[in-house]
Amino acid sequence: MTSPIDTELARLAEDFELLGDWEERYRHVIDLGHDLEPLSDAERVDDNKVRGCASQVWLVTEPSDGTLRFRGDSDAHIVRGLIALLLRLYSGRRPGDILAFDAKAALATLGLDEALSTQRSNGLAAMVERIRRDAAERLSA
Repeated sequence: MTSPIDTELARLAEDFELLGDWEERYRHVIDLGHDLEPLSDAERVDDNKVRGCASQVWLVTEPSDGTLRFRGDSDAHIVRGLIALLLRLYSGRRPGDILAFDAKAALATLGLDEALSTQRSNGLAAMVERIRRDAAERLSA
């Protein structure tokens, strides 16, 4: 049975495939970031900051009826887009599904493992790790 995260990954992969080259894909990722729900100044605090990112990144985790809703923002356009991409995969999912999902393989499916600089890849990995940590904490609560 295909999980909702896998279904969303397939949609993203299809979108990326239609776009062709990486210049178009980068523009698409940046466009995804334009749709992020803004964070309030009160949410842009150290507790919500993601460590390990070169850009400033904030991630807010909100439990809701057995699922986790994520919201995020960054001061860099491409990173905002990467946050939006992660939110499409993870937000609204159950903690167990989040932890069962192989993010590294997913990012390879999208070609992000080869397209992003080492610095951006490390930041993306830090965001995924934060999401997984929050899911693990919620699962054990």
